Amino acid sequence: MRNLKSIALALVLALGTLTATAQTSKKVDASKSKVLWLAKKVGGQHNGDIKLKEGALIFKGKELKGGNFTVDMTSINTTDLQGEWKGKLDGHLKNDDFFAVEKFPTSTLVFKKIGKKSANTYAVEADLTIKGITNPITFDIVANKGVANATLMVDRTKYDVKYGSKNFGALADKAIDDEFELKVQLKY
Repeated sequence: MRNLKSIALALVLALGTLTATAQTSKKVDASKSKVLWLAKKVGGQHNGDIKLKEGALIFKGKELKGGNFTVDMTSINTTDLQGEWKGKLDGHLKNDDFFAVEKFPTSTLVFKKIGKKSANTYAVEADLTIKGITNPITFDIVANKGVANATLMVDRTKYDVKYGSKNFGALADKAIDDEFELKVQLKY
C-alpha cells in the first residue's frame, strides 16, 4: 500500500512537471492584429498596412519561445494617398518592380532563436521570406497580456526589391530608401 502511494505521488509530480514545462501555441487573431509599413524616399514617405493571414506565438509557461506568421502580400494598401495616386502606388507595389504578388502572394516570418531581455521583452532572430527569398532578421518583441508588439527594419534589396534604390542605379533625387519599417501588433 505504501509503495502504491509513493508511485501515485511520483506520477502526480511527474505529470505536474510535464504540464508546467509544456509549450503551448497561441493562435494570433489576424482580424485584430496590425501590420503597418513605412517607406521613405528623397523628399517624402508613404505608409500603409498589410493583412496578416495567419500566425501563432509559442509559449512555455509565460515565456515566449517561438512564432511563425504568414502575411497576405496581395493586401498591400497605401493609407496616406487617395484616389488615382493611391491606386497607382498600390498597383506599383504589387507588380514585379516591388513585391510581385501574383507570383509571391504570401511572405513568412519564422522565429529561430529567442533570448529574454527583460520581463516581457525578447530579442528575436528569425527568417523572413519575401518573394521566395529567405534572409535572417533580428528585432525585439514585447509580449504581454494577449498583445505582442515589434518593429522590424527590412532591407528590401536583400529580397530582390531594387526599384528606386540608389545602390542599384536610381538617381539621387528619385531614390527610395533601401530599408522600410514594419510595425506589428499581434493580438493572441
